Amino acid sequence: MTTEVVALASDYWSTLGRGVSAIVLYAILGLALMVLGFFAIDWTTPGKLRTLVREGRPNAAVVTASGMVSMALIVVLAIYASSGKLVEGLIYSAVFGLVGIAAQVISVRLIELVSAIEIGDVLAREKFTPEVLVVAAAHLALGLVVAVAIL
Repeated sequence: MTTEVVALASDYWSTLGRGVSAIVLYAILGLALMVLGFFAIDWTTPGKLRTLVREGRPNAAVVTASGMVSMALIVVLAIYASSGKLVEGLIYSAVFGLVGIAAQVISVRLIELVSAIEIGDVLAREKFTPEVLVVAAAHLALGLVVAVAIL
């Protein structure tokens, strides 16, 4: 019977610790940016999205969901594009994430203006209306454009 000894590299534990720390810190930053993104959408959209979603307004749920997915695209690409040392990457992700969120919110409001959608009225309706799909598509499309621009 042979006995094999498994040896770990001398820097194994420090490398593992840095990796775990990076995951935790990027997760915290990502969550903070997502929460900020939600509040940016809520602040710039007529009506309180949280309340409208809780009341079961389907259009508000569609806009909120598409807005959150678009914010996630921006945050994910900001994190992906950040390379180098951990602190530099976190700063890069935070700055580009914030700029991306601002660009996203402004762009969607402009699309609503150009398309003449009264978003406050649409969000408050108790039944699904097709024009909410234009707003949802704008969120997703512009989120993707902004996210790729970060690269």
